[in-house]
Amino acid sequence: MEFSYDDEQNGLREAVRGLLERAYGDSEQRRSVVATEPGFDEKTWSRLAEMGVLGLPFAEADGGMGAGPVEVSVVAEEIGRVLAPEPFVEAVVLAGGLVADLGTDAQRTEVLGGLAEGVLVPTFAHAEIGTRWEPVARSVTATRDGDGWTLTGVKEPVPNGARADVLVVSAVTEGATRLFLVPGDAAGLTRTGHRNHDGTRSARVEFADTPAQLLGEDTGDRTATIEKAQARARVAYGHEALGAMETALTTTAEYLKARKQFGVPLSRFQALTFRAADMYVALELARSTVMWATLVVDADGDVVAAADRARLQVSRAGRHIGKEAIQLHGGIGVTAEYSVGHYTSRLTALDHLLGDGDWALSRLAASVDAHPTVDPLA
Repeated sequence: MEFSYDDEQNGLREAVRGLLERAYGDSEQRRSVVATEPGFDEKTWSRLAEMGVLGLPFAEADGGMGAGPVEVSVVAEEIGRVLAPEPFVEAVVLAGGLVADLGTDAQRTEVLGGLAEGVLVPTFAHAEIGTRWEPVARSVTATRDGDGWTLTGVKEPVPNGARADVLVVSAVTEGATRLFLVPGDAAGLTRTGHRNHDGTRSARVEFADTPAQLLGEDTGDRTATIEKAQARARVAYGHEALGAMETALTTTAEYLKARKQFGVPLSRFQALTFRAADMYVALELARSTVMWATLVVDADGDVVAAADRARLQVSRAGRHIGKEAIQLHGGIGVTAEYSVGHYTSRLTALDHLLGDGDWALSRLAASVDAHPTVDPLA
């Protein structure tokens, strides 16, 4: 199986890396950006659009670049490498992906075209209080209102929900989960934003007979489409985590070489180098699994199962690398002024977006009986 990138993909990586390093190469710059609303740099978002990054996976007819999940993974990894707070996966992979899957020509042109140009930020409003990573809507309901629809209920947490220009909202009606588009200035829409522990933003979004437009023309149940879109996003988040883990490992290795104890570098202590080596092994195992899952997405295979395998491996690696990075740095690792703690915080947040490792493990365990038994003596 081919895991190497071609010249165009490497060129994309270099271009995105150059832009994001100028914006967030210094951890102080990132702390300054996430301290103010909307939690990311609007100028950097516009520059990503100018590079064509925000339209990567969309068809050229919809204003996109016609690229695939491999190119998306390259960008996600670079975002994770510097902890760039721009909502790339949330807007492009998840919300944009749903519009690309289901939207009418007019909806795709408006939403995906605006996203690709950097003038519109969509988000997926799906999570509800009392639910855990399900692909169905429970408490938010949709009601017909003449030729349109109205929504009632609460979504929380909604990533970048206070900033989003348009929300892709899941709601239950007639026993089925359907998707709707709601503009950010719609009547009856109340959004209360808050800051997450990793510096990103989420919001509580309340709908009170809020006008909405059905996404697409078919009124069928969208549960399977939502589950597949969430799986694609889990794989993209896996690449973002890979970038963060790689930087955490590199920063830790450099610290072990520079910090001295009893007159010698910490890297001379065998126990510490073994722990750093274990971090490297965890990273590479996660990398191979996530890259394999990306190729499954590219081939339109069993995306959901592949995403669960990748999520489990990334969850274990992220927890291990994050904890070890802090421990090997000692007291400085837990200070707000040093970057390692922020990487661990982001890895923790990624682990709980769309399902954590234990959740993925339980799903994989439930499907064991579906595989045939192999007789080793046959």
